[in-house]
Amino acid sequence: MSTSERPPRGHNAAVLLGLLRGRDGLGRAELAERSGLTPQAVSKIVARLRADGLVAEAGRESTGGKPRTLLRLVPEAGYAAGVHLDRDWLTVLLADLAGRQVGCVEGPFRSAGEPGAVPAEVAARLGEVAAAVPAGRLLGVGVGCPGPLDHRTGVPHRVPGLPQWDGYPLRAALAERLGLPVLVDKDTNAAVLAEPQPAGSSVYVHLGSGLGAGLVLDGALYRGPRTNAGEFGHQTVRLDGPRCACGNRGCLEALCLAALRAGDTVGAARLVGVGVANVVRLLDVDRVVLGGRAVLAAPEVFVREVAAQVAERIPDPGWRPVPVTVARAGRRAVAAGAAELVLAPLFGRGV
Repeated sequence: MSTSERPPRGHNAAVLLGLLRGRDGLGRAELAERSGLTPQAVSKIVARLRADGLVAEAGRESTGGKPRTLLRLVPEAGYAAGVHLDRDWLTVLLADLAGRQVGCVEGPFRSAGEPGAVPAEVAARLGEVAAAVPAGRLLGVGVGCPGPLDHRTGVPHRVPGLPQWDGYPLRAALAERLGLPVLVDKDTNAAVLAEPQPAGSSVYVHLGSGLGAGLVLDGALYRGPRTNAGEFGHQTVRLDGPRCACGNRGCLEALCLAALRAGDTVGAARLVGVGVANVVRLLDVDRVVLGGRAVLAAPEVFVREVAAQVAERIPDPGWRPVPVTVARAGRRAVAAGAAELVLAPLFGRGV
């Protein structure tokens, strides 16, 4: 693709690309059958996708009659950057169209307390990881950061621990500095996109420098009408508890972080389990996924203690067991999901 070209945005093209993503090859007849499009429409769209360099032949396969030509996605035809702005750590990775990570740089987030300096720091890291990408193939940048924020405008609100971010036009400032489309969402919402999305509902709980959650309800990411859903860490669990960075007392996040600072990993895990049990009771989710640096430092402890709290606090045998697992994408879950903010629409996935 040339510098001015972008992948096709038509719905039918996105459907076909979505079918090819993650597969070694499909024939035109299979694409027509699975998409519901006519063979003629598939042929026209495939021709355009091949001309754009997004689809290529993957060989021929004989089924007893005339050999059919298999088609595949060309992963290196485009890339997306995923950025995780944590309170103290910055991760920038590059993913190809197949979602495979092809480069990553990470380290201390030096400008976290000075939002006006964030675009320059992100640009420097992005320049490192995307230096070898041909002109025009970097499609955009997805950013996951602590909330609350408005994902439509990319403007953070009163982020606990980062009061300077309140009202800062993060998305607009990054887009101006990078010269690329930018999408911004809460870190927990981004991390959800890095995980497999089976049918049903799930909660992703992230414990790192803060505590939050991403919600998938009936197969769709749920942000809430004011994009405030998932403020898991700010449920009050102790009325006379310590002051939280959000200004309230007894928040689950404040208690968990205090336990971790004291070296009480088991206590922190049990507190997370109490919060998870509350969410399971409230929303009747099918599964729980745990992620974040604190969880990944002791995954067995967190899985065991969270599962135990859910079982203890929801003893009704009529409830189906709720499995508790660790995020498949590991410590880069937020950055990988942030890249998916850019890539998903290309394949017909709403975010």
